[in-house]
Amino acid sequence: MKFLLFIISAITLISCAGNSDTYSLQGTASGFVDETPVMVYTIKDNQTTILDTLTIKNGKFSGDFIKSETPSVHYLMINNSSILYFPETEDLTATIYKDSIQASFVSGNSQNAAYLDFRNQKISFAKRAQKIQTDYKNARTANDNAEIARLQRESLGLRDEQNELDVNFAKKNPNSIFALMLVSEMLNKKTINAVEAAELVNNFSPKIAATDMAKEIKAVAANIKNSDIGGEAPAFSAKTPDGKELALKDAMGKYTIIDFWASWCRPCRAENPNVVNVYNQYHDKGLNIISVSLDKAGQEDRWKKAISDDKMDWYHVSNLMAWQDPIAKDYSVRSIPATFLLDENGTIIAKNLRGPALGRKIASLLD
Repeated sequence: MKFLLFIISAITLISCAGNSDTYSLQGTASGFVDETPVMVYTIKDNQTTILDTLTIKNGKFSGDFIKSETPSVHYLMINNSSILYFPETEDLTATIYKDSIQASFVSGNSQNAAYLDFRNQKISFAKRAQKIQTDYKNARTANDNAEIARLQRESLGLRDEQNELDVNFAKKNPNSIFALMLVSEMLNKKTINAVEAAELVNNFSPKIAATDMAKEIKAVAANIKNSDIGGEAPAFSAKTPDGKELALKDAMGKYTIIDFWASWCRPCRAENPNVVNVYNQYHDKGLNIISVSLDKAGQEDRWKKAISDDKMDWYHVSNLMAWQDPIAKDYSVRSIPATFLLDENGTIIAKNLRGPALGRKIASLLD
C-alpha cells in the first residue's frame, strides 16, 4: 500500500509539473557585477512593454513567465544592449557575455535555434562584406580597375546570397514569428515584391498566419500590388484647400499624375518647377495632376502657401495626417516625392518619374 501511494504521489507530481502554466528563463551573465538589472520586454502591436526586471547575482539570473500559445517577440535589455528571443512553452536558457553582447543568445526551443543559426550566417556575411569594402578601397588607391570590377561583382553576388538566405529562412520556418518579421523587412526593402511576400505569408502555419503582423503584411502586399505598374489605381477622395471633397475620378484626364508631396519636403519643392513645366506644356493635350499633401494637422496654411508659391495650378487634396494619411497607405508611399502616372482607365503605367524622365514620358504619350 505504501508503495502504491508513493507511485500515485509521483504521478501526481509529474502531472502537476507537466500542466504548469509558466516557463522558466535561466540565465548566465559573464562579466557583470552583482545587482546588474536584466529587463525583460515583449513587443506587441509595435509597442514594447516591460514584463519583469531580473537581477544578476553570482553571474546568474532567473525568472518565471506565463506560457502563451500566441506567437510573441521578447528581448532582454542589459546595459542598453538588447538580445532578441522567442518564447513558446519550453524553459529557456540565456547566455550573456558582457564583452560580446553580439554573441549572446537565448536557447530552448526550435524558434530560437533557427534564429541563432540565421543570425550567425548574417554575421558571416557582414564579415565578408567588410573584407570586400577594405579590398575595394585598396584597389581604388592602387587604380586597379580589374580588381575594382571583380570586387563589384563579388559584392553583388554577396547581396544575392543574403537575399536568398532571407527567402529560404522564411520558406523553411513556417512556425517562426521571426520569419514573418523577415518577410515584412524584405517587402519594405523591396528585395521581394508584393506577390512573393503574399506567397510566403500563405506558407506560414495557421498560428503564425493568424497574427496581426501577418494580416498587416498581406494588406500591405495587396496595396503594393494594387499600386504597382499594371494595377488599378486605388480610388480615394479628400478635402481640397477650400474645404470641398474631391475624388480621384473627378480629377482624371487622358493621362493623370498622382503626386505625393508636402510643403516641408525639400526634394518635393525642388522637383515642383519641373512638374509645373510639364503640366503647363501638356495640360491642354490631356494631362491632369492631383497632388496629395502629407502635411500634418496645423500646417494647412503652409500647405496652401506652398501651392501658391510654387505655382502648382492643378488639383490638390490633403487629409493633413502626415504619414498616417490613408491615401498614402493605400499607395504604399513610404517616401516623397512619389508619383503615379495613370492612363484614362486608371491603370498605373509608370511610377516615380522625375526630372527629364517625366517630361520624356509625357511627351511620348501626348506629343
